[in-house]
Amino acid sequence: MTFCDDNKDDEGVEVVPELKLRVEGDDVDDVNGKRVSLRQRLLEECEAEDRDLLSKEPAFCSIWGRSIWYWIKLGILFIFIGLLAAVFLKWVGPFFMDKEIMPIINWEMATFSTPMLAFLVFASVALFPTILIPSTPSMWVAGMTFGYGYGFLLIISAAAVGVSLPFFIGSLFLHRIQGWLEKYPKKAAILRAAGEGNWFHQFKAVTLIRISPFPYIIYNYCAVATHVKYGPYILGSLIGMVPEIFVAIYT
Repeated sequence: MTFCDDNKDDEGVEVVPELKLRVEGDDVDDVNGKRVSLRQRLLEECEAEDRDLLSKEPAFCSIWGRSIWYWIKLGILFIFIGLLAAVFLKWVGPFFMDKEIMPIINWEMATFSTPMLAFLVFASVALFPTILIPSTPSMWVAGMTFGYGYGFLLIISAAAVGVSLPFFIGSLFLHRIQGWLEKYPKKAAILRAAGEGNWFHQFKAVTLIRISPFPYIIYNYCAVATHVKYGPYILGSLIGMVPEIFVAIYT
């Protein structure tokens, strides 16, 4: 430790001590070289962090841009589907009903007697789902001819036959249907859920499938491959079809 007193003649000048520390074995050039090396290393690490941030920022922007574009396309798709549905309900549906469906229904009601119409309605509601044909027009005839009460009883009794035939026919092709379900596991997950659990769980699952917009004609054949029992299947099917039957009769 040394004392620096440059102005010895001046009074009142404070003497400042100067402390120098030297590590044995390290000369001045080595110390300066280590300082420069440490500074370069810090600068390189900072530059590397900046490059990482710059490289991550475009990736984040790209993901964000793809996400926004996905939602934009989804919104355009829903708008397009909504416009198609509006056009169908406003013009196509009424035109098709007036020109095609109603003339056939009026011809059936004018040509056949009431017992014959009851037989035709029962046969069509019972057999059409077996051959993958919708039976809703037959329900319209039942509502227009027999009213709400008798029309509902006629349709629900025929529907019991209509959902039972595919169930028993599907059991003859059980392995083939199971193979088809294995090819489409995501689509078959809902169907397989109906075959799990106890009796009441299967009943609830079948009822929800009937109420949902899932194609019930396809489910009639695939139900047996999900190991659902016939009791909850037939009861859940009939209860789940009640809203559809009332809408068809009212229409």
